[in-house]
Amino acid sequence: MSIVLSDPPGPRGRRRILIASMVAVAALAALVVLAVLRLSDKGQLDGEVWSVFFDEPDLRTLLWEGLLDTLRAAATGMVLAVAVGTTLAFARQSNRRLVSVPATAVVEMLRGLPLLMLIFFAYLGLPQLGINLSAFWALVIGLTAYNGAVLSEIFRAGIQSIDKGQTEAAAALGLRGTQIFTLIQFPQAVRRMSPTLVSQLVTLLKDTSLGFVIGYTELLRQGRSAVEFLGGRYALPVYTVLAVMYIIVNFSLSLTARWLERRQARRLGSSAPILLDAADTAGPVSAGRS
Repeated sequence: MSIVLSDPPGPRGRRRILIASMVAVAALAALVVLAVLRLSDKGQLDGEVWSVFFDEPDLRTLLWEGLLDTLRAAATGMVLAVAVGTTLAFARQSNRRLVSVPATAVVEMLRGLPLLMLIFFAYLGLPQLGINLSAFWALVIGLTAYNGAVLSEIFRAGIQSIDKGQTEAAAALGLRGTQIFTLIQFPQAVRRMSPTLVSQLVTLLKDTSLGFVIGYTELLRQGRSAVEFLGGRYALPVYTVLAVMYIIVNFSLSLTARWLERRQARRLGSSAPILLDAADTAGPVSAGRS
C-alpha cells in the first residue's frame, strides 16, 4: 500500500514548475557559456593545450601508472577489509561478552575516527613503535581499518535480515555457533549484501586519493606531478582527464552494483536487502525482513 504525502500539482502548479525548470536550465546554460568564454579568452581551450596527451607519451605513462597504483591500493584494501569485517562481524555475533564487547568497541572506535587520521597514524605513528611502513601499506592499513569496521556493520545487517528460523533449525540439528555463522549466516549475508559491498568498493577507491598526503603515487598525485612539470597552463586538461578516469572506473563499479541489486531482488523477492553506504553506517545498523 502506498501513502500519498501530498496532492499532485494542478494545472497552475504544473505551469509554475515548468517555468521554474526552464529558468533554471537557462541560468545553467548561461553559466556554462560564460565559463567556456572565459576559458577560451585565457587560451585554455586551444588545441595546443589539449594535444599535450598526444605530444607527451610520458604523460600518458605517468597517468596510467597512477591509475594502476590506485587500483592496486583499492583492491588490496578491499580484500583485507573484507577479512577484517568478517572477523569483527563474527566476533560481534558471539554470545560471549568477552568477545562481543571488545569487538563492538573496536568497530565504534574505527568508525568514529576520520580515515585521514588512520592513514597518518599508520604512516607517522607506527614508526614510533618500531614498525616502518611504505606509503602503500600505510594507505592500505588506513583503508582496511576504516572500511573493515564499515563492512562488519554491513555483514551484521545482512545476517540480521536472515530468517531466525534457519539458525534455530541449525542449532536444533546440533551445529555449533561457528558452523552456523560460516555455513549458513555469512554466505547468505554476502549474497544479500553484495550490491552494498560493491558500492563500498566505489567509496574505498575514491578514498585512495588520500594517499596523496603521504606521498603515495596514486592517480591524483601523478596528475599534480604532471601539472608541476608541464606548467599551470595544462592544469585544466590534466585534471579533466583525471576526473574522466575516476568517473569511468566508479561508474563501471556502480553499474555492477546496480546489476547485482536487480539480480538479488529477483532472487530474494521481498526479502532483498536495503542498500547501505558509508553515510548510512555512521550509526547503529539494524535490518529486518520486509
